[in-house]
Amino acid sequence: MSYKNTNTDVLFAGAFAALTVDFLIYPLDTIKTRLQSPDYKRLYTNASTGSLNRSLFYGLYQGHQIRPLHAPVPTPVTHCLASSGELVSCLILTPTEVLKQNAQMVSRSPPYQGLTNRSFDGNATIIALKKFNSPKQLWRGYTALAGRNLPFTAIQFPMFEHLRARMHGYRRKRGLTTGSLLETGVVTAISAGSAGSVAAVATTPVDVVKTRIMLSASDQPGAEEREKLAKGTKAEGTDPELEMRKTQQQAARSGRAGGFVVGREILRFEGVEGLFRGGTLRALWTALGSGLYLGVYESARKFLEAKREGQDDGGAAG
Repeated sequence: MSYKNTNTDVLFAGAFAALTVDFLIYPLDTIKTRLQSPDYKRLYTNASTGSLNRSLFYGLYQGHQIRPLHAPVPTPVTHCLASSGELVSCLILTPTEVLKQNAQMVSRSPPYQGLTNRSFDGNATIIALKKFNSPKQLWRGYTALAGRNLPFTAIQFPMFEHLRARMHGYRRKRGLTTGSLLETGVVTAISAGSAGSVAAVATTPVDVVKTRIMLSASDQPGAEEREKLAKGTKAEGTDPELEMRKTQQQAARSGRAGGFVVGREILRFEGVEGLFRGGTLRALWTALGSGLYLGVYESARKFLEAKREGQDDGGAAG
């Protein structure tokens, strides 16, 4: 399906869709980052009961200020073959992704301790930025990000286009097609959401590795983390969690081989479950994000095209 849109139409449609969806989905992305963190059990679960701590849900918009907006135009040929463009995109996105994920892990003071929990407080981003001693540290995890995005895109968009074409064909065959904005949005959202969830699950192990590398990029745990790490070392001697964290920090500095080392260590200490941690949540927020984004995007494109053509017809009649 194609529309006769101007570049301005595409720009406004993409920006509107990205702003809307990013605001709604970002908290789920923060929770996913925390679930995939090597410190997940220590920071976000109760040691005695194994239940989740409420701290997991505090400051869910931390790092939101530095999250980039992207507005891809989905066609299967473009997204399967334009790998060089994806690599350049990852090069640009890596610093913001590293900062965002480290900001998402900054400890927040819960409101019941008498402090205000300001979800949009920019201090988390500043705290995260101060942990980096060199600009090049912000590009650690580039290979892992590209290794996740390339297969994700190659899986999602051809599947999305196929599902959307099949759904439209099914509706035309049964005389159900209305051509309305609602139909366009719903068909696109279901197709994109379904394809996105499958791609998200398939690439979750690479996403976990990417998260671990990016969270280790600064090599500087916060004061609270350092204290807990020191206590853990004294109390337990060689702690498997601390050993894994040290290995991952070293791997984050070791270039391309780092991702394989981190993946191997996750498999060693946490098993297959560790490689798929956060997979269900990632599939959920990807389905919601992709469905909402592309549904709003396609509907907005169609709306802007119809509005512009109406104005052109009115001008010609006058």
